[in-house]
Amino acid sequence: MAPDTLSTPARAAARRRGAGLAAAMIGALAAPRPGIAEPLWEYGLGVGAIGFADYRGADTSHVYPLPVPYLLYNGEFLKADRDGVRGQLFDQDRVDLSLSANATTPVRNNSARGGMPDLRSTVEIGPSLDLTLLRTEDGRVKIDLRLPLRIAYTVEASPHDIGWDFEPRAAVDLADAFGVPGLKLGLLGGPLFQDRRYDDYFYSVAPRYALPGRPAYQAPGGYAGTQALAALSKRFPAYWVGAYVRFDTLAGAVFDPSPLVLRDRYWSSGVAIVWMLGRSGRDAP
Repeated sequence: MAPDTLSTPARAAARRRGAGLAAAMIGALAAPRPGIAEPLWEYGLGVGAIGFADYRGADTSHVYPLPVPYLLYNGEFLKADRDGVRGQLFDQDRVDLSLSANATTPVRNNSARGGMPDLRSTVEIGPSLDLTLLRTEDGRVKIDLRLPLRIAYTVEASPHDIGWDFEPRAAVDLADAFGVPGLKLGLLGGPLFQDRRYDDYFYSVAPRYALPGRPAYQAPGGYAGTQALAALSKRFPAYWVGAYVRFDTLAGAVFDPSPLVLRDRYWSSGVAIVWMLGRSGRDAP
């Protein structure tokens, strides 16, 4: 699954951790090539490394190697590419309504959450309205406004929804960046908004888990900070390479007073290489 892109990164997202950041790198590799027909399908496999905080606001972070699967599918209805796995609900020249998905990985053995329940993996799904604000005739410059609204569910024996998040994003894609043929540059940024239940899952401290230095806290829901991301990727005959860097700030977030928020700004980054293993013999419709 590739919810975000390196070249148009990030439907990637709030509290995006291992799964989301890996997906961002995968999506970057799948950036379309202006003027070149796309195959109906293409797949590959690679490796990457990402550095990220345990959760947005955590003061602990890790760097992990990880496998990077890659899938490109350009069917008439179902698509899997830099913008994720989605069904095409409505598609006009400058307006695209699609299904968007994303995921987070679990948080265990985090010192700030000591004695509290682990955070389970989550999946998010919902519609995204994408507006093309500018696109040059040669396709080398594209500016989008992306408006994904997703409901999040925990992944467990009896899944339950934990609220929704809304992540309006301005995205700029530049092909042949810096005069280098085939080099893609993507810039993306925007605010994050989450409802009370969503913030409650990640940032509330129930009275029974209160400790000296970790008072009880009820997260309210609302503005959740801002993210900005820059990424580069390039396709070679047999493989793709990509890298990104993201800045995340929680300054002004409604849950900033939570005792679980120990750092209100940080950087994360990742690199990946994917070897192409196969592709269809015909182009996409």
